Amino acid sequence: MTPPRWLRRLGSSLIIGGQAINAATKGKINSADLFEQLMEAGPGSFLIVLITGIAAGTVFNIQVAAELSRQGVGSQVGGLLAIGMAREIAPLLTATLLTGKVATAYAAQLGTMKVTEQIDAITMLRTDPVEYLVVPRLIAMIVMAPIQCMLFFIVALWSGQISSTALYQIPPRIFWESVREWLILSDIPFMLIKALVFGLLIATLACGWGLSTRGGPKEVGTSTTGAVVMTLVTVSLMDVLLTQILFG
Repeated sequence: MTPPRWLRRLGSSLIIGGQAINAATKGKINSADLFEQLMEAGPGSFLIVLITGIAAGTVFNIQVAAELSRQGVGSQVGGLLAIGMAREIAPLLTATLLTGKVATAYAAQLGTMKVTEQIDAITMLRTDPVEYLVVPRLIAMIVMAPIQCMLFFIVALWSGQISSTALYQIPPRIFWESVREWLILSDIPFMLIKALVFGLLIATLACGWGLSTRGGPKEVGTSTTGAVVMTLVTVSLMDVLLTQILFG
């Protein structure tokens, strides 16, 4: 019995990811493309991360601070926001945003190159497509996903503090003291580990789906959609596993 195509593509993507990691550890990096991919995964995505971080911190406070204030424990808002963001919301939402912004670009770019036979041309020139195309994208996501996550976390905390002070008269000093009390030393490194793993998954699956595109130009859209769906499902499942390992 032939396995479903999505399963075969998942296996191919994991193999491609392994080849890319192996090539990167050996220093086989297309530095000309690396800078462009770092810009795509970093500054090119900062604005959407910034806006979503502001919204997440504010909405979290609107939902939580009002209830805590009614119960007379409004002073704990900052700590609750900090651990919620560090342990779950910041890495997961950042990964979702990068999937929508960066993974779609990776899958569409490589899928287009595949169906227009540019990948075959690269191979004929005795250049490994994985080293030339996948490694820069993989490194860019591994570097930029934790940075984007940290940006999201900081922005969400500041927006939470401003909104809690403006809407619920919680003094800034009380808010930040609560953050220091609740947030433990390992929360930030574990948050960044989550973001790094998610970045690795995003790049691996998006590039794998792009390189395994078959057919004509119409298939590029199908591959891009499939890459996004598979990435979101895989990231969600990995999030459950990492949460149990790191915070369980």
